Amino acid sequence: MSVIARLKSNLSFLRSFVPVLLLMGRSAAHRKIDYSDLLAEHVARRADRVALIGEASQMTWSELDAFANRAAAWARSEGLERGDVVALLMENRPEYIAIWLGLSRVGVVTALLNTNLMGERLAHCLREANARHWIIGEELVESAASALPEMPEAPIVLVAGGSAGGAVDPKVLASALPGAASFEGVLAAQSAAPVAESLRESRRGGDGLFLIYTSGTTGLPKAAHVSHTKAIAAGGASGKIQKLTPSDRFYVCLPLYHSAGGMMAVGSALFAGGTLVIARKFSVGRFWSDCVEHGVTAFQYIGELCRYLLNSPPDPDERRHRIRVVVGNGLRPEVWSRFQERFGIGRIVEFYGATEGNTALFNVDGRVGAVGHMPAFLRKAVGIEILAFDVESESLVRDAAGRCVRVTPGEPGELVVKISERSRFEGYTDSEASEKKVLRDGLEDGDVYFRSGDLLRLDADGYFFFVDRIGDTFRWKGENVSTNEVAEVLSVVAGVEEANVYGVEVPGADGRAGMAALVTNRDFDLEVFGQTVESELAPYARPVFVRLLPQMEITGTFKHRKVDLVQQGFDPAAFPEAVYFRDSGRGGYVRLSAEGYAQIERGESRL
Repeated sequence: MSVIARLKSNLSFLRSFVPVLLLMGRSAAHRKIDYSDLLAEHVARRADRVALIGEASQMTWSELDAFANRAAAWARSEGLERGDVVALLMENRPEYIAIWLGLSRVGVVTALLNTNLMGERLAHCLREANARHWIIGEELVESAASALPEMPEAPIVLVAGGSAGGAVDPKVLASALPGAASFEGVLAAQSAAPVAESLRESRRGGDGLFLIYTSGTTGLPKAAHVSHTKAIAAGGASGKIQKLTPSDRFYVCLPLYHSAGGMMAVGSALFAGGTLVIARKFSVGRFWSDCVEHGVTAFQYIGELCRYLLNSPPDPDERRHRIRVVVGNGLRPEVWSRFQERFGIGRIVEFYGATEGNTALFNVDGRVGAVGHMPAFLRKAVGIEILAFDVESESLVRDAAGRCVRVTPGEPGELVVKISERSRFEGYTDSEASEKKVLRDGLEDGDVYFRSGDLLRLDADGYFFFVDRIGDTFRWKGENVSTNEVAEVLSVVAGVEEANVYGVEVPGADGRAGMAALVTNRDFDLEVFGQTVESELAPYARPVFVRLLPQMEITGTFKHRKVDLVQQGFDPAAFPEAVYFRDSGRGGYVRLSAEGYAQIERGESRL
């Protein structure tokens, strides 16, 4: 990039981020502010305009405000104090947002529970929250009931009417959750009057708003603390960078219990004074018709969501929409341009961040493949570094003096961000887990950095590119292999709908051999696939094994789960699907038999 082009890029970045910096200053942790303060103007000016649209209900700004006030009054009637936690297990709908908004007005923290969990994993999340009260959507009472036997002490349970609308069925309560009360019933008895200022006087931006759980792809979910300051920054920054206004309608089909849907999407729409259109869950068949029906102008994506839409048959509504901008993360380069061109999306804002992280990156000018951009002077001010990382030992590289080593432009390393009052790391409920995310004395005595756990690279122009999660990158034939980069190559092969790449242990071999789990359609040709692997990937990066799956197991935010696949390895007797072995002598993939597996185990096959 020329000097002039770089200057223009930096100026574009600054124009986008000045409003964000002003918002962050206003909502700093020490300020007397909370989430509702940023909505008060919209409640006053747009009382009768629709704020939230769900599949079975909707709320105007005044109705949202009244519902929230009743939820706050209920919390006070239960003796809940500032800092106490209420757990919420409910599918996407307007009431979900109104509940946590109301609780936050009296300082109560809401633990946002993953709607896919049951039994011990759900009980674990409840124990992490230490919540005495639990609000459950009628549609999830069976899941909730499965967790209660694992709890040392049963919480007070309230059940809200199902996502189809209406009050909860008393028979459901009696059979699944004996002793539970109707949330609509207790709410109806509360006042919709504003919360007394005396109760809000002690509020601060740094107070807790949510507990949001990690997806638990490699273990039990961890509960991350999220303050009002952080939620305002995430949602507000997203909305301002998209240039959203009160006339915008923002579509969210991602789960509201995670930060992308529940924090960024919600804040993007509400802080702009616009309307949030809420789908119960993502549906390929309904996506474009929903957007057309509700006049959607923006939406939040996850990379795999875009891939699903791109792989779907033509939809008559896919070009009738009014969408001008989308924001999200995980959009792979091979999908980006094709998605934008097919569906007529004017602007894509890719970002990088983590629920527990202390900063976020935004790609404001649409550089394909980049997850963010930041001028050098601002990177230095924020304290953003990319440090050399040894994937074999899974540790940061240190020099003879014991200091970490900065990488050169284009070289991958772990992203770390200095922890300060401006860039706070709010941590998890588990202090030991929090400490594992902290780097101390990395570059000089006394410094403290948040460890992202991600490998990124930074080019000479200040653009960041995601490489892989630490632990997903593996070593084979003396070289580092990025599962993400290999998956990008495999995903464009005809007939491949999804590709999940990981490393598996092979007896007697150093490192891990590459393996790809694929979901394919009838256009898939194993021979063509092998030819692409041969021509597009370095020898050490070519998957040694390929497993064909009927469908991919994913998290609630469409991330591929790998832990079970890694544990199952490449033994064809361990699972029902076909597994293929790359026979370098034949120059392609062959079906792996029990005898072939035994030969590999004995070290008789050349890998």
